[in-house]
Amino acid sequence: MFKQLLRPPLLILTTLLAVPAFAQSGFVSPLDTPALQSAKAIQAPINALARAAGRLIAAGQRGHILFSDNATDWVQAQVPVSSDLTALAFPTAIQGWAVGHEGVVLHSSDSGKTWTKQLDGQQIAAILLKQYGNPANPDDPQAQRLQQDAQLFATQGADKPLLDVWFADERTGFVTGAFNLILRTEDGGQTWTAWQDRIDNPRSMHLYGLRPAAGTLFMVAEQGLVLKLDRASQRFVKVELPYEGTLFGLLGDDRLVLVYGLRGNALRSLDGGASWSTVDTGIKEGITSGLIAEDGSILLASQTGQLLRSTDRGATFSRVPLDHVAPNFALAPAANGAVALAGLGGVRVQSLQQNKQVGEL
Repeated sequence: MFKQLLRPPLLILTTLLAVPAFAQSGFVSPLDTPALQSAKAIQAPINALARAAGRLIAAGQRGHILFSDNATDWVQAQVPVSSDLTALAFPTAIQGWAVGHEGVVLHSSDSGKTWTKQLDGQQIAAILLKQYGNPANPDDPQAQRLQQDAQLFATQGADKPLLDVWFADERTGFVTGAFNLILRTEDGGQTWTAWQDRIDNPRSMHLYGLRPAAGTLFMVAEQGLVLKLDRASQRFVKVELPYEGTLFGLLGDDRLVLVYGLRGNALRSLDGGASWSTVDTGIKEGITSGLIAEDGSILLASQTGQLLRSTDRGATFSRVPLDHVAPNFALAPAANGAVALAGLGGVRVQSLQQNKQVGEL
């Protein structure tokens, strides 16, 4: 249930990803305020990166979204809201989505140049009330909990952030967020269905990440909660994990599932989540993002600026020497085998072949 606005792990992550965009005095909803155009937008904190064919797209505070075709010259996109943005997904070179605070979901159909709002927290509240506000079996404990959550969500307004977005293609995708928020679309975001009743998350843990791995979808959350989609029942079922700390993200391939989170913790499974081994990352700081590079190596980035690399499918990691160290919030592939890193100071590009930084923005 929505017992409080922010539990500590969400507070930690949202503090890293954003600072308050508006003071309380004279407050105007970010949902009603287009993102301000600024020549320094790329120098502000960037929370999310995505690659669409040869283009990099970056998103961050106050609704700022920027794109670049050479990782040097950035153009700020037109965005109808000024909500802090937390995640991006581009399943095709043209179609993309961004999510963030106030439950906002944005869509682009031109490779990130322009954006429209598809969903926000007020609309999510209406969806939850429609699905769970009048349960068919009011004596069922789960139905009661979902009803209470929907009613509380509606009374508290559009104040719950969405924390991740993933699309299989230009029509089918999920968004996830605080307090068990999860919605699915099958028509490119024109309509959304809540999935709170299809997830083993009775304590309403924050859902931080969703990605395909080992032939299905996996999700990571607070307090060591890992879930995977059982395709037969169309339900996210709990996976037992020998770790109880918060996990911020995951990545995987046809066999591998690698989850990562607080205090440098990472765990690895090669059997669809049936068994796990602890990975020694060599760091004690929170791991905020990861990706599988074009050469098959795995990269993990930390909140204090380390970049880790594995060439044995996540069994071991070593540090990538960096000329410039800054907190990292997101990674994306860049041209010529390099990687783009985003954080407090914007975006910079790191060559992996030569372990040499090749550009900074």
